[in-house]
Amino acid sequence: MCGIVGLLLKKPELRGQLGALMAPMLIGMTSRGPDSAGVAIFGEPVGDSSHKLSLFWGEGAADWKRLSQELGAEFSGKHRFAYGLKEGGQHAVLTTPANPEDVKTWLAEAAPEIYVLSMGRSIDLYKDIGAPADIVERYRLKEAQGTHVVAHTRMATESAVTPAHAHPFTAGQDFCLVHNGSLSNPHLVRKKLEPLGIRFVTDNDTEAACRFFEWRMREGDDLTTAVHRGFSELDGFFTFLMGTDKEMLIVRDAFACKPAVVAETDDYVAIASEFRSLAHLPGVRHASVFEPKPEEVYSWKA
Repeated sequence: MCGIVGLLLKKPELRGQLGALMAPMLIGMTSRGPDSAGVAIFGEPVGDSSHKLSLFWGEGAADWKRLSQELGAEFSGKHRFAYGLKEGGQHAVLTTPANPEDVKTWLAEAAPEIYVLSMGRSIDLYKDIGAPADIVERYRLKEAQGTHVVAHTRMATESAVTPAHAHPFTAGQDFCLVHNGSLSNPHLVRKKLEPLGIRFVTDNDTEAACRFFEWRMREGDDLTTAVHRGFSELDGFFTFLMGTDKEMLIVRDAFACKPAVVAETDDYVAIASEFRSLAHLPGVRHASVFEPKPEEVYSWKA
């Protein structure tokens, strides 16, 4: 049992309130996922010649200054570290003119204690172990700004409780996925993808779905088409909520046994596993509220 949360703001003037509106939604899902939580924030993209990497220093004391110096010696150009939404700590967002895949490969050798949580031009990702309210405070997520957010609270049932195993999962650039449910064939999906050079970093079943959809998009599918292909490839129970720099999407399996509620107004689209996480939103009494139908894809453009 886990909690999913999504919020897309339709009006630009509301984007400064993204974190303030999202935080109670995430905290409201604590009983469904008390051991870890994560938030993917999509905002204004960095310049055409740059990319962002969300990094988590997993072991020992974080030394971002040293890493910045070593990175500058390896890659030309100006690299900027921002400490997420909190000074210092284990999380940082790196903006770099270098190829992000090259930086990720270099980090795996030079600093194996660092997890690359996400890459892209629009996405910032924060995830950690602990209660959702603590993570909101730790990373000052109420201050987050952007167009849309995809978030998750986890109750671990099939793999370890670590920042790497927390959701959202990412693959490629500017793509993330959160999952409430359980897949029965993640190992078969891995067996199909690994010979294609697709590398897995955890044993979590959700990572298999995330990498499958991203692979299909690299092969030319749009996200909706990739999801329809997943109906025949991914076996199990699921409610998937996904985000890209351009859209937010939700889909449930054929049995729709994992809950989800959508509330849509002229100002926003809000999604949670239970309505109580939506009840505080402005104008929700007048929203169009519904449960997504089985195997029907719902998508909203950012």
